[in-house]
Amino acid sequence: MRMVEEIVKNMTLEQKAAQLVQIPYAQVGREKAEEWARLGVGSFLHVMGDNAKRLQEIAVKSGAHIPLLFGIDAVHGHCLNRKATVFPTQLSMACAFDPALVKRMAQAAAKEISADGLHQTFSPVLCLGRDMRWGRVDETFGEDPFLAGELGAAMVEGYQGEDNADDTSVMACAKHYIGYGEATGGRDSYDTSITYRKIKDTFLPPFEKAVKAGLASIMTAYGSIDGTPCTSDKKLLKEILKEELGFDGFVVTDWQNVSHLIREQHVAENEKDASRLALESGNDMMMNAPEFYEAILDLVESGEVKEEQLDAAVLRILTVKKRFGLFEDPFKQADERYLGCEEHLRLNKEIARESVVLLKNDGILPLTGQKRILVAGPSADDIRCNYGDWTYFSHPLPDYDTQPVRPYVTLLEGVKELAKKHNCTVDYVKGCEINEEIQGGIEKTVAAAKKADIVIFACGDNILLAAEACDRADVRLPKAQRELFKALCATGKPIVTALICTKPLCVPEVDAHSTAVLTNFNGGMFGGLALAEAVFGEINPHGKLPISFPYHVGQQPCYYNQLPGWHCRSYADMPEKPLYPFGKGLSYTSFAYSDMSFDAKTLTLRVNVQNVGERDGAEIVQVYFRDIVSSVITPVKQLVAFRKVQLKAGESKELRFTFTRSDFSLVNAQERRVTEAGAFEIMVGGRSDDADLQKCMFTLS
Repeated sequence: MRMVEEIVKNMTLEQKAAQLVQIPYAQVGREKAEEWARLGVGSFLHVMGDNAKRLQEIAVKSGAHIPLLFGIDAVHGHCLNRKATVFPTQLSMACAFDPALVKRMAQAAAKEISADGLHQTFSPVLCLGRDMRWGRVDETFGEDPFLAGELGAAMVEGYQGEDNADDTSVMACAKHYIGYGEATGGRDSYDTSITYRKIKDTFLPPFEKAVKAGLASIMTAYGSIDGTPCTSDKKLLKEILKEELGFDGFVVTDWQNVSHLIREQHVAENEKDASRLALESGNDMMMNAPEFYEAILDLVESGEVKEEQLDAAVLRILTVKKRFGLFEDPFKQADERYLGCEEHLRLNKEIARESVVLLKNDGILPLTGQKRILVAGPSADDIRCNYGDWTYFSHPLPDYDTQPVRPYVTLLEGVKELAKKHNCTVDYVKGCEINEEIQGGIEKTVAAAKKADIVIFACGDNILLAAEACDRADVRLPKAQRELFKALCATGKPIVTALICTKPLCVPEVDAHSTAVLTNFNGGMFGGLALAEAVFGEINPHGKLPISFPYHVGQQPCYYNQLPGWHCRSYADMPEKPLYPFGKGLSYTSFAYSDMSFDAKTLTLRVNVQNVGERDGAEIVQVYFRDIVSSVITPVKQLVAFRKVQLKAGESKELRFTFTRSDFSLVNAQERRVTEAGAFEIMVGGRSDDADLQKCMFTLS
């Protein structure tokens, strides 16, 4: 720390101002980027390989000789590099309910990111996916703050490693702070009308766990909380994040957030006002805000901003750079052979398999015997559907026509590969495009279905329907897909539906008329293979939903941890419960829970879980609690623990979960987290539905 303090002490005002700016390489070009490097800019983003090395050489030879920080949007792998491993999206990998697996993914991604000479990934995404209209649900770990916190902390540990200065360690940047996914109407970057108590109770816990895991940086959200932009909210950034949570990394704004204060949110009149607001509120680095440099210099020289405020921000940035070994080795880089290596591809397949969720099965799966299979639907042979957002198809500029790079396996390819082993024949008719109003493939598809024994219908959406700045008011299957499915149903053939989608869609008709339904959202390079393996029983699916599927968009919110008190208790025209609830996931075997007990003195839960089926399998055991009487309204249930248990057919195991009093806490009206005395109910089972949970009461004194 003393070394960093000395560096800051000897920096010029211009060098300090430049250190607080992050420049997007693709936007400014090579010549301008080199000028910024000479000026002493703190960071570049979206620059890789030799371009990054050249800029670093300039920076360490110029001015204060401070190394550059290179950031990249590696949200589910280093996916902007065409050579890298494209892992499942966060929503997909969350289906595995497996922090250790997420940590391994982040370790692999860190090796590939650092193989490009980069130092920071804008990940994990710790927003909650609770409004299906929002375009960025796929980037989240789902709807639950406890699950998001456990997986997010694991991801931070995986990215940053035990030794931050190691060549394969990269800085995690948790985003978007905060309440970003809760914006009114599911509108990206819009206002979120929630209280600070609600923030602390529901949306802050995942960030708090990430901070405890050693998080290096945090990104502020585009949006606002009750009319105050997150970028200019001193209570959020200074009081809550830096003081209450003790966050000692640095805060970076999202893309052009400083100028958004002027052009989009209208809380600042000009660049000087916006720059002063951003710095004084607690932002340390300004992403894509070149105008900040001149503005902040003028403000300091006029006395409107104290230089000590710049010093504090620069100190945070340089401390993190020091912690990650950039002063000792500005050119630190992992072995380039990590990019898309066999070890990472094997891990990718493992995650895809662990993330398959079986939502319905009337006994048709796994497929057995010789069958003629028709694979139909627009998602069956399009790997882009499996990749989701934040890959070389979509960033830095959207290019959906970009040709995908092998290796990958689509659902059709996986079915064809396994059909040979199971002596089945496979026909394929696409039928329609993803987002098509009128489709002309019905006749051909129906004719093929009539010749088949079974239809595998692959449907869903893609980044043209769901992505950053791409929200949807209607989250049903697009019209052409609905019409195609209806025509296939009319043939009377059994239909296995594979939902390959960025988020839950409203598909009650699919559930009603399919013999089986399964998903793994955007399963990455081998998502299609994993779905095919589940269909043929090569794997026994045991993933669980980290997010609820609504019947209808107007039914939202339908997340499991609702507050009680709804006068009607149900809609007049549809159920109050979701189509598929949080935590749901079937298997080709069955599990029974028994002998549940809870010791209120030791806060220990015991429960016996038995595989009562005829096939080996895994069960994700979920523990929930409810505060019976509390000073503020609390959810009807809240996830407090989960564990995956492998059981052979007929095998049983006693599981033990031990808690602390704080596990049953709430944030009271004074915005303090407390555990109140009184009665509690604890629940355990295979999904969040009341009917599937064993329950008992206990009291905290």
